[in-house]
Amino acid sequence: MQSTSHLARGLSARHIRFMALGSAIGTGLFYGSAKAIETAGPAVLLAYIIGGAAVFMVMRALGEMAVHRPLAGSFSQYASHYLGARAGFFAGWTYVFEMVIVCLADVTAFGVYMKLWFPEVAQWIWVLSIIFFIGAINLCHVKTFGEMEFWLSIIKVVAIIAMIVGGAAIMMFGFGQAADHAVGVSNLFIHDGFMPNGIGGLIASFAVVMFAFGGIEVIGITASEAKNPEVTIPRAINAVPIRILLFYVLTLFVLMCIYPWNQIGQQGSPFVQIFDSLGIQSAANILNIVVITAAISAINSDIFGAGRMMYGMAHEGQAPKAFTKLTKNGVPWMTVLVMVLVLLVGVVLNYVIPEDVFIIIASIATFATIWVWLMILLAQFAMRKKMSPEEISKLKFPVPMWPVAPILAIAFMVFIFGVLGYFESTRIALYVGIAWLALLAIAYAVWVKKPAKENEGFVQNEG
Repeated sequence: MQSTSHLARGLSARHIRFMALGSAIGTGLFYGSAKAIETAGPAVLLAYIIGGAAVFMVMRALGEMAVHRPLAGSFSQYASHYLGARAGFFAGWTYVFEMVIVCLADVTAFGVYMKLWFPEVAQWIWVLSIIFFIGAINLCHVKTFGEMEFWLSIIKVVAIIAMIVGGAAIMMFGFGQAADHAVGVSNLFIHDGFMPNGIGGLIASFAVVMFAFGGIEVIGITASEAKNPEVTIPRAINAVPIRILLFYVLTLFVLMCIYPWNQIGQQGSPFVQIFDSLGIQSAANILNIVVITAAISAINSDIFGAGRMMYGMAHEGQAPKAFTKLTKNGVPWMTVLVMVLVLLVGVVLNYVIPEDVFIIIASIATFATIWVWLMILLAQFAMRKKMSPEEISKLKFPVPMWPVAPILAIAFMVFIFGVLGYFESTRIALYVGIAWLALLAIAYAVWVKKPAKENEGFVQNEG
């Protein structure tokens, strides 16, 4: 089956920009936002702004390294080179773990969404069908994958803009007054205040808020398959702040203005619930299509990212050599197959999964996400320390506000670990995360052949 030896460079600038959207705008926004709102109230807007600022610094750190050296293994190889082979092994496999957990959340949410139209069909059937469909898409040429992701993300973007405009119209023209609640900015303050659960509620919401941003680091992985990474990667990363403000902060602001935050539950997507309760049945159906699209898009990007990570690690000797096998179109088919098989666990989980399992899945994914981001920040910091002033001056996409901003971002990531451990509802994530790292330590000691000299240099990129 293997008839080519390198990844295909088929991703254009628009593909990469919308892949980042596909990863970041998914279940975390359309489904998980309900839990974040329940925890922090309207103050969740502050959590998204603060979290978004930290994520932007992570992306700039990754961008600096990705433009400097675009590699298939991305931050795993950067961590290996600048922090040691063990750090790279931990970073790469924890990213794969993150993608698996996030995908489990997404495929479960997909099954929940489909219940709006087919309440009599068992949820696991939808989960099984979407896993096989996305797996097939990921086996196509990377350009086909990029095109699908582009159009799926376009649907999400248009829907979110329509949601914002529609919500503003509801507030301005009084539509929705027939409902049993007020509509307007006052909704942010009249239900026990802007921060109803105090600073503790705001801090607790970070477990779900940071989960929502998880997967955006796929931008770095696309560098090895980008046609012009020096141009496309910086453009994609610099658009992150606008995306965060528009697609998270502004969307949730409108959402909480047109519906009391304390009545937003988790019976499906809060977006669908809002329009359904306002009596706009057609809008609820349309929005259900959108949230289903969002879930498919996120699963699509996550399988891609995890597969390419395992491919890059296989070339480093940190994953089975079989993962380097490519189709004639330059797609690592073994890694896609492995992801599909692992995700079949989601089918089983949908038999026994309790209703409140989303927060558990989200918090475990948050642990993995934060660990990966911390490795990115530390790798970039170590890279800078090893570079001469002349080399630093030649960087084409340097991190802004160095070194203060990266240090603050590193401190924030450590703080999130503390948040996960402090609150009982998310503490299991810390236990699972520590157990996962312990397993990685054993796996590294038993299976990974140590290089003659760690940090001796990068493996040449196959693409």
